[in-house]
Amino acid sequence: MTIWTIGYEQTSMPAFLAALQAASIEVVADVRALPLSRRPGFSKSALAANLAEAGIAYRHFKALGTPPEGRAAARAGDHARLEGIYAGQLELPEAIAAGAQLADLAADKRTALLCYEREACGCHRTLLRKALLTDHDAVDLVP
Repeated sequence: MTIWTIGYEQTSMPAFLAALQAASIEVVADVRALPLSRRPGFSKSALAANLAEAGIAYRHFKALGTPPEGRAAARAGDHARLEGIYAGQLELPEAIAAGAQLADLAADKRTALLCYEREACGCHRTLLRKALLTDHDAVDLVP
Protein backbone atom coordinates (compact mmCIF):
# COMPACT_ATOMS: atom_id res chain seq x y z
CA MET A 1 0.00 0.00 0.00
CA THR A 2 1.04 3.59 -0.58
CA ILE A 3 0.33 6.85 1.23
CA TRP A 4 1.07 10.19 -0.36
CA THR A 5 1.86 13.43 1.45
CA ILE A 6 1.71 17.00 0.23
CA GLY A 7 2.31 20.48 1.60
CA TYR A 8 1.08 23.72 0.11
CA GLU A 9 3.88 26.04 1.24
CA GLN A 10 5.19 28.12 -1.68
CA THR A 11 2.68 26.76 -4.19
CA SER A 12 -0.44 27.87 -6.01
CA MET A 13 -3.77 26.11 -6.09
CA PRO A 14 -3.37 25.10 -9.78
CA ALA A 15 0.06 23.55 -9.11
CA PHE A 16 -1.23 21.87 -5.96
CA LEU A 17 -4.19 20.33 -7.79
CA ALA A 18 -2.01 19.30 -10.72
CA ALA A 19 0.33 17.39 -8.39
CA LEU A 20 -2.60 15.57 -6.79
CA GLN A 21 -4.17 14.75 -10.14
CA ALA A 22 -0.86 13.52 -11.57
CA ALA A 23 -0.69 11.04 -8.67
CA SER A 24 -4.37 10.06 -9.16
CA ILE A 25 -5.20 11.04 -5.57
CA GLU A 26 -8.81 10.31 -4.62
CA VAL A 27 -8.90 11.85 -1.13
CA VAL A 28 -6.95 14.58 0.63
CA ALA A 29 -6.69 13.90 4.37
CA ASP A 30 -6.15 17.28 5.99
CA VAL A 31 -4.13 16.63 9.14
CA ARG A 32 -3.92 20.25 10.29
CA ALA A 33 -5.36 20.93 13.74
CA LEU A 34 -6.48 24.33 12.46
CA PRO A 35 -7.42 24.09 8.77
CA LEU A 36 -6.92 27.79 8.19
CA SER A 37 -4.48 29.47 5.86
CA ARG A 38 -3.47 32.92 4.73
CA ARG A 39 -2.79 31.40 1.32
CA PRO A 40 -5.85 31.86 -0.89
CA GLY A 41 -7.81 28.67 -1.42
CA PHE A 42 -6.18 26.59 1.32
CA SER A 43 -8.56 27.16 4.24
CA LYS A 44 -10.95 24.29 4.90
CA SER A 45 -14.09 25.40 3.01
CA ALA A 46 -12.28 26.85 0.01
CA LEU A 47 -9.90 23.88 -0.14
CA ALA A 48 -12.77 21.37 -0.03
CA ALA A 49 -14.50 23.27 -2.84
CA ASN A 50 -11.35 23.44 -4.98
CA LEU A 51 -10.69 19.75 -4.46
CA ALA A 52 -14.32 18.80 -5.24
CA GLU A 53 -14.11 20.76 -8.47
CA ALA A 54 -11.03 18.70 -9.36
CA GLY A 55 -12.83 15.43 -8.50
CA ILE A 56 -10.93 14.85 -5.24
CA ALA A 57 -12.63 14.25 -1.90
CA TYR A 58 -11.67 16.11 1.28
CA ARG A 59 -11.56 14.81 4.86
CA HIS A 60 -10.38 16.75 7.88
CA PHE A 61 -8.70 14.85 10.73
CA LYS A 62 -8.41 17.54 13.40
CA ALA A 63 -7.29 15.10 16.12
CA LEU A 64 -4.23 14.19 14.03
CA GLY A 65 -3.05 17.79 13.87
CA THR A 66 -0.22 19.26 15.87
CA PRO A 67 -1.18 20.98 19.15
CA PRO A 68 -0.09 24.62 19.64
CA GLU A 69 3.11 23.79 21.50
CA GLY A 70 4.08 21.37 18.72
CA ARG A 71 3.50 24.05 16.09
CA ALA A 72 5.69 26.42 18.11
CA ALA A 73 8.44 23.79 18.23
CA ALA A 74 8.17 23.26 14.47
CA ARG A 75 8.41 27.02 13.80
CA ALA A 76 11.49 27.15 16.05
CA GLY A 77 13.07 24.26 14.12
CA ASP A 78 13.09 22.07 17.25
CA HIS A 79 12.21 18.78 15.57
CA ALA A 80 13.04 16.66 18.64
CA ARG A 81 10.57 18.64 20.75
CA LEU A 82 7.96 18.41 17.98
CA GLU A 83 8.40 14.63 17.89
CA GLY A 84 7.84 14.31 21.65
CA ILE A 85 4.81 16.58 21.69
CA TYR A 86 3.27 14.89 18.66
CA ALA A 87 3.85 11.40 20.08
CA GLY A 88 1.76 12.49 23.06
CA GLN A 89 -0.95 13.83 20.76
CA LEU A 90 -1.20 10.45 19.02
CA GLU A 91 -1.87 8.74 22.37
CA LEU A 92 -5.08 10.70 22.96
CA PRO A 93 -8.31 8.68 22.49
CA GLU A 94 -9.62 11.00 19.77
CA ALA A 95 -6.33 10.71 17.86
CA ILE A 96 -6.38 6.92 18.15
CA ALA A 97 -9.92 6.86 16.72
CA ALA A 98 -9.01 9.31 13.94
CA GLY A 99 -5.88 7.31 13.15
CA ALA A 100 -7.96 4.15 12.71
CA GLN A 101 -10.33 6.03 10.37
CA LEU A 102 -7.37 7.37 8.39
CA ALA A 103 -5.82 3.90 8.09
CA ASP A 104 -9.12 2.49 6.80
CA LEU A 105 -9.42 5.35 4.30
CA ALA A 106 -5.84 4.94 3.09
CA ALA A 107 -6.34 1.20 2.65
CA ASP A 108 -9.34 1.84 0.40
CA LYS A 109 -8.54 5.07 -1.49
CA ARG A 110 -5.48 6.79 -2.92
CA THR A 111 -4.99 9.22 -0.05
CA ALA A 112 -2.65 12.18 0.43
CA LEU A 113 -1.90 13.60 3.86
CA LEU A 114 -2.02 17.40 3.75
CA CYS A 115 -0.24 19.95 5.90
CA TYR A 116 1.46 23.27 5.28
CA GLU A 117 5.19 22.48 5.08
CA ARG A 118 6.58 21.95 1.60
CA GLU A 119 9.16 19.39 2.74
CA ALA A 120 7.63 16.38 4.44
CA CYS A 121 10.75 15.65 6.49
CA GLY A 122 10.14 18.75 8.63
CA CYS A 123 6.43 18.19 9.07
CA HIS A 124 4.30 16.19 11.48
CA ARG A 125 2.72 14.36 8.53
CA THR A 126 5.90 12.26 8.33
CA LEU A 127 5.71 11.53 12.06
CA LEU A 128 2.05 10.56 11.60
CA ARG A 129 2.84 8.28 8.69
CA LYS A 130 5.68 6.56 10.56
CA ALA A 131 3.53 6.06 13.67
CA LEU A 132 0.22 4.96 12.15
CA LEU A 133 0.75 3.89 8.56
CA THR A 134 3.81 1.69 8.96
CA ASP A 135 2.64 -0.77 6.31
CA HIS A 136 2.41 1.95 3.66
CA ASP A 137 5.14 3.08 1.31
CA ALA A 138 5.44 6.89 1.26
CA VAL A 139 5.45 9.20 -1.73
CA ASP A 140 5.99 12.86 -0.89
CA LEU A 141 4.47 15.12 -3.54
CA VAL A 142 6.08 18.53 -4.05
CA PRO A 143 3.94 20.80 -6.24
